[in-house]
Amino acid sequence: MAGHVLSSGSQSALREANSARLLGAVRQFGGITQVELAEATGLSPATVSTIVKQLLLAGIVETRSTTRSGRRAQMVTLAHKSGLLVGAHIGTRALRLAIADSRFEILAERTLPLPSDHRLDTTLDRTALLAMELVDGLGSTTSEILGVGIGLPAPVDPTTGMILDQGLMRGWANVAIADVVSSRINSPVAVDNDANLSALGEARFGAGRGFRDVLYVWASYGTGAGLIIDGEIHRGPRGTAGEIGHTLVDPQGPICRCGSRGCLDTLVGAQALIDSLRISRGPMSLSDLLEFASSGDPGCRQVVADAGAAIGVAVANLAVAFNPEVVVVGGELAQTDVIFLDPIRAAVNHRVLISRENPLEVRRGELGSLAPVQGALAMAAELAHVPGGR
Repeated sequence: MAGHVLSSGSQSALREANSARLLGAVRQFGGITQVELAEATGLSPATVSTIVKQLLLAGIVETRSTTRSGRRAQMVTLAHKSGLLVGAHIGTRALRLAIADSRFEILAERTLPLPSDHRLDTTLDRTALLAMELVDGLGSTTSEILGVGIGLPAPVDPTTGMILDQGLMRGWANVAIADVVSSRINSPVAVDNDANLSALGEARFGAGRGFRDVLYVWASYGTGAGLIIDGEIHRGPRGTAGEIGHTLVDPQGPICRCGSRGCLDTLVGAQALIDSLRISRGPMSLSDLLEFASSGDPGCRQVVADAGAAIGVAVANLAVAFNPEVVVVGGELAQTDVIFLDPIRAAVNHRVLISRENPLEVRRGELGSLAPVQGALAMAAELAHVPGGR
């Protein structure tokens, strides 16, 4: 009996799937040879060569000659137009960095773990070196960088670009962070709070698209909010707008790292959530807690739901004053989806003074952990006056 022959439709779907697999590998590694592409994707060298030629003709990838183990090879990178944008998020436990072209197509990205209480000089050096490494992997130079955006887990003074609170990031206050990075990369740099940049990212590219007034909630190792008013970030004169993690929830509560007593973060911050399970579950990380909650562990689900209810009260109070069109929730806790989001929705629907026929929608963010990076790219584009940043 004759072997089964793929229909033209099946062949087309297979080609598209293979192209998507190859492009995914190029995005992951930034620059990769055709031989390495075959190994990474499991496709044959002939198939890789054919797909690369098609993508090259379509202007989707670029190729250049290089040397691997003493032999000539073809390096494949995503095509980029009109220079490069760099977006970075220096988080509490990880550094995430992406390189994009002026069309916001991400050409390369990388995530590196960071130790707790990471030092300013070492972390900024790593950020600059990683940016230069990824740019070099694209076959480009730092002279092509149009702008750099950096998100930080602390309020940033919009006038000076400095973190002014000593307690939130020890050793980082009163340092012109943008100037330090700019001197290493020789490109214009702007710095902002990560919740602000996440709000901008979701408003431009994610769940907040199409809305002019967006309330974004970042729930991770700490809690913050970003406000988009008439399409622009609202920071306040000192850059502290949206700092819901440091609103008072318990006048007799523990001292927060900011120096105040009973802040929301002392109740729903990662350490507080983990500590509440220490007796029943033993030592665990935030990732463990969220994974157990998503898998149905009743104690972990309860802790995440209680955090959602507490954050929901703060969000509802802010929504009453701000009157946004939509609430978008992101950060690690949002990974548990309805376990975390439904208590927020309940608090908002119960407290916000709006028509019951048109309740305020609470959406899960679409960009995940890349939200602050995407916002940083948008800020870099605005810094460089690149169309599309707004």
